[in-house]
Amino acid sequence: MIDRISAIRDRLTAALAPQQLEIVDDSHKHAGHAGARGGGHFSVTIVAAVFNGKGLVERHRMIYAALNDLMQQNEVHALSIQARTPEETTT
Repeated sequence: MIDRISAIRDRLTAALAPQQLEIVDDSHKHAGHAGARGGGHFSVTIVAAVFNGKGLVERHRMIYAALNDLMQQNEVHALSIQARTPEETTT
């Protein structure tokens, strides 16, 4: 089994060059859920300049694209995402 948090961190860092990145494994909250048998459930908070000028849906698509292989391999089942620009964290 791979270290899922490290794998998520590596892919998001390579694809989006975040200034801040927090990943929390929430899988324990989903014990007994059908998806809990496979990949994990994670909360991701990411701050990246690459999100400037992009709407929420596009930001989420960028994150899902970066993690596509982990999702296809069933390492990641679900994500809760907070994606912001650096300017949005100062307000």
